[in-house]
Amino acid sequence: MDFRIGQGFDVHAFAEGDHVMLGGVRVPHSRGLAAHSDGDVALHALCDALLGAVAKGDIGQHFPPGDDQWRDADSRHLLAGVRGILSRDGWRIVNVDLTIVCERPRIAVHVPAMREATAEVLDLPLDAVSVKATTTEKLGFCGRGEGIAALAVALVTRD
Repeated sequence: MDFRIGQGFDVHAFAEGDHVMLGGVRVPHSRGLAAHSDGDVALHALCDALLGAVAKGDIGQHFPPGDDQWRDADSRHLLAGVRGILSRDGWRIVNVDLTIVCERPRIAVHVPAMREATAEVLDLPLDAVSVKATTTEKLGFCGRGEGIAALAVALVTRD
């Protein structure tokens, strides 16, 4: 069997709005995220991790931010598209691990729904999807409340 590991990172600044999308879940917040799509940093990082694992570039190559068809796109659809790219090439996703970095909004209460949403899109069992949150102890742009970052790792295999 052929195993590959990919990692991804994404960041978006806060903007006007009343919620953020994280891990496929609408999270109430006093601000939104500036983005061409829905700004779901967690799923964007995951797309990059999966694409990176199979050397297929990054999310921007497959869903260009300058292309109006992706304006306000639901990142679950982007992730499903990435899953299709891997599947067509014979890759199977084994597990994924997401870390969301922000001071606010508080993430813990939303983690179960994020795991479920991500598992559903990727057709994975719930125990193959990890979502965690951390802060930067008020350091850096996340600590100052200027935006949200996310990191992702994914393991894929092909027989």
